[in-house]
Amino acid sequence: MPFDFDVKLDRRRSDSGKWNVYAEDVIPMWVADMDFLSPPAVSEALKKRAEHGTFGYGMMDGSAELRSAIQAWAKDHYHFEFEADQLHFVPNLVSPLFAWARVFGEAGDGALGILPNYPPFMMAIASAGKTLDRVDMVATETNGVLRHEIDFDALEKAITPRTKVALLCNPHNPLGRVLTRKELETLAEILLKHNLYIVSDEIHADLILEPGVHHAPIASLSPEVAQRTVTLNAPSKTFNMPGLGLGYMVVQSKEMLEMYEKAIGYMVPHAGLMGIIGATAAYTQGAEWLSELLVYLRGNRDYLVDFIRRELPQIKLTSPEGTYLAWLDCRALNLEPSPYEFFLTHGKVALGEGKNFGSGYEGFIRLNFGCPRAQLEQALTRMKTALEAQPSSVA
Repeated sequence: MPFDFDVKLDRRRSDSGKWNVYAEDVIPMWVADMDFLSPPAVSEALKKRAEHGTFGYGMMDGSAELRSAIQAWAKDHYHFEFEADQLHFVPNLVSPLFAWARVFGEAGDGALGILPNYPPFMMAIASAGKTLDRVDMVATETNGVLRHEIDFDALEKAITPRTKVALLCNPHNPLGRVLTRKELETLAEILLKHNLYIVSDEIHADLILEPGVHHAPIASLSPEVAQRTVTLNAPSKTFNMPGLGLGYMVVQSKEMLEMYEKAIGYMVPHAGLMGIIGATAAYTQGAEWLSELLVYLRGNRDYLVDFIRRELPQIKLTSPEGTYLAWLDCRALNLEPSPYEFFLTHGKVALGEGKNFGSGYEGFIRLNFGCPRAQLEQALTRMKTALEAQPSSVA
């Protein structure tokens, strides 16, 4: 059945954390949720459960049906296999990210991070009292489009004797890269060589936009890698349901799980009942909706890239292989006090602030194109108009 992703939703009347931070004349293109209706199967499952009229505790660690659905999904979509008891449900992925950053090593030890990166990665490292052992992605440009690669020599040099864990994001937020199997194998070889544990956030695993590109969980490379890795994932980005509060961890090492339980205990709560209901519907009935979503997102990405290259050529940007997030390099425009502030003030468009993704990225912004095409067109037109009103900033 066809799904209409052009529907304009009034999210300001829905307690939306994305739409109610800024004034009503601002278009929010920042927080990474999509401005689309969630899959009908999810809504129907939630309605049916609500009609039951009771909202007591659910099963403490999910349901057998959801476990089986996730196992089947991971096997079919990423060739990733694990046992049912290696799957653990959480209310989101930020909480376990913070928790795992505390598990390995002591305060003052290091955590390897690849920048720019999703802000909670740096926050988790700092909260755990760890130091950030930083390596920056290397960008190359072709006709205004950026592509980022890992400098593996620099990465290995960033590892010190005190580095205990590597925090990964793949598919990458905000760069949209989906690491190839060869890249993952090289990365895993280095990390295992230095006896590092791996925390891999793969929440965008299903949002692959580029034909011929495939997501591979790093834990799927070999049993040796799996025994040093915790994989974090969720249906929240895939099926646009972050407000339901459901994520999961795959921990294939009993030793790692024991370390986690000893260090964390009940500090990371269990997932909620409605999240479990919604996730079960999504993984068992949402494949067709996702297939059509990816076609729409691919069209939005291509429109965005074409518009920037044609109308705003001083901005360089990524053409994401995955996610619905684009990374824009605005440094050539010398926008003051920052591109984020400029477009918010002069264009009434709220974007992701570059400096939040790591020091040194003040001249960048992140743009969420997971929205109806008309909204994307309006935001880009506002950005262009704002720049045209500042002739000194545009060549």
